[in-house]
Amino acid sequence: MKSVCIKTNNRNLLDYLLNELEYIEVEPVIISFAEFKNYKNIIVHYRANEDAKFIHELSCILSCLVLDELEEDFLKKIILKNYFYFNSNERNHILDMCFDISSDDFNDFFDKKYNCLITNFENYLSNNKSIVLNGFINFRLKNYMAILENIIDEAVNTFVIEKEYFEFVSLLKMYINSQNYNSEMVHLVYSSENSILLDENKNIINISDDLFKAKYLSDITFSSNDYALNSLLTLLPKKIYIHLIDNCIDDFIHTLGLIFENRVEICTDCNICKIYKNNKIKNEFKNF
Repeated sequence: MKSVCIKTNNRNLLDYLLNELEYIEVEPVIISFAEFKNYKNIIVHYRANEDAKFIHELSCILSCLVLDELEEDFLKKIILKNYFYFNSNERNHILDMCFDISSDDFNDFFDKKYNCLITNFENYLSNNKSIVLNGFINFRLKNYMAILENIIDEAVNTFVIEKEYFEFVSLLKMYINSQNYNSEMVHLVYSSENSILLDENKNIINISDDLFKAKYLSDITFSSNDYALNSLLTLLPKKIYIHLIDNCIDDFIHTLGLIFENRVEICTDCNICKIYKNNKIKNEFKNF
């Protein structure tokens, strides 16, 4: 027979464990609850010979308790400790990003955290008959905490890039709003592979080297789309018609919409679109 005593004074954790232990996948198991001076105890008695299986199942329940009930508080504490210089709204945004990262790569991160916790609990419960949850969690989960720190670091890196991106967009918006229009209308014929600019008479705009050098307002670049962005910043049209040859609004087109706002109009099925879609098929669609 194997018995384990789980000690904690946290009512939420007690309720969680009592609920989950009802579904433990080993038997026969007897669960009792006792309240003493220092701790409230859940005692689990296992009356069979597969101790390793019992320890594993109990470790799974305790691991889920950490993930479900405690992880958010751990993330908040680590963010506050390591990134205290961000304000509360920024820290909350980073916390949300941590959840997004875990969701985007759910299996990978969940498996890492879950397996790490199970190993820690199994190693301890195999050699001990009681576990004080607060002490164990605070001092014996270093590998698990390291995984959380990696998630937070990734979230912070994403947050900083996002913040710089929106500062960049804001800078360009201020610039174009402070300038007069240099042209009435420009057509941007765009696909993921190639793009050209047309004037209001639908003639191709010839871009000179001087124009290329004119308006590099940031170190942030969009690779092959740099020329299109910087040309538009120089031409400063009153209206920009974007013709999507691939019918796809990618990050660059989204950025143009943020910068030029209500000056931008997107279409996918006008005469210009049809002409250049056919030209693309014929391999006549030209780069700048």
